[in-house]
Amino acid sequence: MLVLIATAGSPHLCNMNPTQPNLPLIEPTAPTTVGGCAERLPASCAAIPALSCTRSWLTLSFTPDLGPVAARLLHEHFGCACAALRAPEPALRAVLPVAVAQALASPDPRLETAIAQALAWSQVPGQHLLTLADPRYPPMIAALPDPPPVLYVRGDPEALNRPAIALVGSRNATRDGLDIARSVASAFARTGIVIASGLAAGIDSAAHRGALAAGGLTIGFIGTGADLIYPRAHHALAESVIAQGALVSEFPLGSPAVAHHFPRRNRLIAAQAAAVIVVQAARHSGSLITARLAADLGREVAAFPGSVHSALSRGCHQLIRDGAALVEDAADIAALLESAFARQGWQTKALPVPLSRAPKANLPALSESASRLIAALGWSPVTHDSLLQVSGLPGPQAASALIELELSGLVERLIDGRFQRLGPAT
Repeated sequence: MLVLIATAGSPHLCNMNPTQPNLPLIEPTAPTTVGGCAERLPASCAAIPALSCTRSWLTLSFTPDLGPVAARLLHEHFGCACAALRAPEPALRAVLPVAVAQALASPDPRLETAIAQALAWSQVPGQHLLTLADPRYPPMIAALPDPPPVLYVRGDPEALNRPAIALVGSRNATRDGLDIARSVASAFARTGIVIASGLAAGIDSAAHRGALAAGGLTIGFIGTGADLIYPRAHHALAESVIAQGALVSEFPLGSPAVAHHFPRRNRLIAAQAAAVIVVQAARHSGSLITARLAADLGREVAAFPGSVHSALSRGCHQLIRDGAALVEDAADIAALLESAFARQGWQTKALPVPLSRAPKANLPALSESASRLIAALGWSPVTHDSLLQVSGLPGPQAASALIELELSGLVERLIDGRFQRLGPAT
């Protein structure tokens, strides 16, 4: 089992939780706060109530053309969002473009509705607004050059202050890819490592479900407002993630799923994780964006290889060519994590036990035709016509054998109509 402790320079202190003996309990050692803002606040901010501090951060986040980078600059320049909002316009112009400084000096009254809705949302148990001044704000995301001024969190914010890896990949994954994601997520969730992903169909949802099944923690980063679930079919999964981890968004309540939200969502996944593992991805998959952002942030990046005939292998193979680690099972990933966690201020208390996949069971009893077909199939996806040619079976006999193999879990019909051999169920 991989057990993590904090080094002297770590931003966290890790103890064991007696109610969850396999999960490291992480207690942030952020500065003590006064009214929700950091200890280094100007004296004029010291008595500001926490709710007013949160309101100030919401004002920054809702101000048109004032993005995360500018919000961070204001925080650093004035000491807190509260002080920035009370600053005269000439002082704001020293940090912001003139038009943005004017908008911030005289906030649009219509913003009040959105601010009030967000504050009311945060009063519901299990729903949280984490600002950059909040000690619960995840330090790995705070270190981004453009950290969100406000994170909307459903579930347990402490899940964001535990060591994590990310598993991402194709929405149209094969059964074999889904099995890999589930088994790897389960293996690491059992050691207390949080599994982060994007709540999308395919590999993302398989990773979340693997962590949940193992009784571990998982975080879903989403590209909509925290009050919406996308895709809608994942509503039950989202509720399970909330109950056993957290759902996180940087987008205002009610924000729909639009294309430009997802690269922003991906950067949060990359920032939160010590390592990003890609399981099946096409050449232009959004998972590659996550992996490359992770590499830029100094995180470990690894990918599972696949058949050269499969489009879902091409993105992974490109990552490997670009320097990502080639991994085949959880044991390979565990070998990467000691250095990955050390770079984040963690070190392994004991070397990880190899977490390889269980040995494959023997083939189940098959008909003569099915045995002949599986022997001819190999491990690369093939078309129906190619399979008939290689096996030499008549069409009706081959069709019956394929159905037998699919029902036995040994063959999968891919989305493009080709057939892929799978490992026998364990």
